[in-house]
Amino acid sequence: MSDLQKLPPDVIRARRSGARLAAIQALYQLEMTDRGAKAVIREFMEDRLGLDDDGQPVEDADPDLFKSIVLGVVEEQTLIDEAIKARLSKNWRLERIDSTTRALLRCATQELASRADLSNGIIIEEYVGIAHAFFDGEEPKFVNAVLDNVARDVRPDGVPVGFKLT
Repeated sequence: MSDLQKLPPDVIRARRSGARLAAIQALYQLEMTDRGAKAVIREFMEDRLGLDDDGQPVEDADPDLFKSIVLGVVEEQTLIDEAIKARLSKNWRLERIDSTTRALLRCATQELASRADLSNGIIIEEYVGIAHAFFDGEEPKFVNAVLDNVARDVRPDGVPVGFKLT
């Protein structure tokens, strides 16, 4: 049994939410700087998700999930971007979407395509909630609509099939 599995369910949910938020921030940082994925992951693991001088977690996040999301997006970014583009309106381009929303959509799409242990609704709800933390406008509705449609492609019947676009 992993350390995470020994925690109460509400703590596990909070740590997963923290990992998702950190993954979005890391992808944003990757896009805005010329640093590589390994350097950004190391920085987050040491400075943001690590332990402070007293041995306490700096941020309440699941480091394994964080790494899994970031590395998954980096490794599959072309396929992830194609999955997102396939569900945007004809007059929208992925490059037109702001960097934070783009990072959020990429993280969510990666999880939708790979996490068989979570339902579409849970994954989408998590990322729409994060969108609400970043934005007051229409962005959360946009995120919800795009992810709902992406899920139909990468998780028909709620089962991840990867990036087999229809």
